[in-house]
This record gives sequence, C-alpha cells and structure tokens, in this order.
Amino acid sequence: MGKLAFLFSGQGDQYPGMGKELAEKYPAAEAIFQMCDGIRPGTSAQCFAGTEEELKETKNTQPCLFAMELAAAEVLLEKGIRPDAVAGFSLGEVAAAAAAGMFDKETGFRLVCKRGELMQREAEKFDTSMAAVVKLTPERVEELCAGYAQVYPVNYNCPGQITVSGLASQMTEFAADVKAAGGRALPLKVKGAFHSPFMKEAAADFAGELAKAEFYEGTVTLYSNVTARPYEGDPAELLSRQIVSPVQWEKLIRAMIAQGVDTFIEIGPGRTLTNMVKKIDAEVKAVTYAEYLTEVEA
Repeated sequence: MGKLAFLFSGQGDQYPGMGKELAEKYPAAEAIFQMCDGIRPGTSAQCFAGTEEELKETKNTQPCLFAMELAAAEVLLEKGIRPDAVAGFSLGEVAAAAAAGMFDKETGFRLVCKRGELMQREAEKFDTSMAAVVKLTPERVEELCAGYAQVYPVNYNCPGQITVSGLASQMTEFAADVKAAGGRALPLKVKGAFHSPFMKEAAADFAGELAKAEFYEGTVTLYSNVTARPYEGDPAELLSRQIVSPVQWEKLIRAMIAQGVDTFIEIGPGRTLTNMVKKIDAEVKAVTYAEYLTEVEA
C-alpha cells in the first residue's frame, strides 16, 4: 500500500472568503481560526471578508493562508486521515512544519506572521515582481535570467514551469525575451521578489526569530524546499535559508514518490500544487483537501 502526503500551498492561491465555509461546517477548523485570532486579531475576518487587494499584502497573505491551511489539515486529522510525509511550498513549509509537530501551532502562527512582515518589509524597498515562465526548459530560463543583473530563477515548479523574481524594470524586457524564445511569462499575484537575493535581510532577521522558538523532533517526515530531501540538521537554518533559496519543488515531489508516496492531498485554498504534481507524475493521485473530504464523507 502506498503512502499519503499533505502538501501545503504557498502564496498566490488566496481569495476573499477562503476558509469561511470550512469554519462554519467543522468545529476543528473554527478552533484553529479562533486560536489565530487570539494571537493576531482579525485574521479570520481577513480570510472570510477581506478584499483581494488586502489579501495580496504579504503581511496579510501569509498568516491568512497559514490559518486556512492548518484549519483544513485539522479537519482531515480529526477524520483519521494522517499523512506519512508533509511538505509545503514556500510559506506552506511553515504550516507543514507545524503539522509535522516540529513546533506547536501557536509558535508556527507567530513565526509565519513575522515571516510575512519581514518579507513585505524587504519587498517594499524595491520595485520587484514575480512571473511563472512556461513552455521553456530550466536551462533555457537560467540562460535568459543570466542576461539580466537582477532577474533570478527561483521556483522549479514542474516540467515546463519555472518562477522567476526580479526588478520590475527588467522583468518587462525579460518577458519579451521569454516570448521570443517560445515561452510565456505569466505575472503572479504577489508583491515582492521572493526566494531571491532581494530577501537576504528578511532571511537574516527571520533566523533571529527562529532562534527564539522551541523546536521538537516532529512526528511526520517533513521535506525541505531547499534540499528536496527530508529535514536533517538544524531546522531553523533550513527555514531561514528557504526565504532566499530557490524552491526545488519538482525534485521534492519526485523524492517523495521515490519513497513510496502515491497520494498527495493539497492543503490550501486552490489547486496549484495538485496541478503541478500531475504534471510531474501523472501516475500518482493528486487531489485538493476538499475533493478528498468529499470522497471520505460520501
């Protein structure tokens, strides 16, 4: 029998109203939102009734997504659905670490609130943006990025899709180069050049926050965005380095599959990771948490 993994979403899938129905239907989810409101008042209100523009602000996006994702995970866990492994895309890795028992939920939420503030602080220092490049090989995208002083390949998502971060003034010309090479550069719903050198100071300050947190052994295998392997060594070092390092998502998913994972449940408001997994390996099962709940409750 194959193994099951929870995958926690990153920024970009947020939408106004996310988690509202979940909290209304499941007490376990409502309890998570109440916990988050106790630490950061107004979190559930932002999730349930915030505007799209408000949710785009990184300082809001990260805590709101963490709350919604942890709420969804708690519902699955309450129903006896337990993962053999977990991973999270970018900010989702903090939620995954909490789900794995690396630190308690309250600590995870406080950390993600700080992470969002620090990354927004750095994003506001520069006029930057991100785009998903499709239809080109990783090598070709790297070649195109090398032609610019401050455009970087940052997220290796799945075959035919790599995210880049860079100065807005260079991204327009970069997008034209991508088109000339036969690809497309699709702007992302984020404000900042994440997982790039632009986030260096955020990573350094987040390391300071992590140094204050109490870490535990963890009860579930957690895979790292940085190494694409299970966590080993100092978890705080990996979580801080992640902010300035490329997300090795395709390698990570392939590593999980190699260890016997054949069912992936996306924990988040969208289906971005579900679609990526299907492009990485069409033979494995990849569904959203809502789809999985529908199956279980049928």
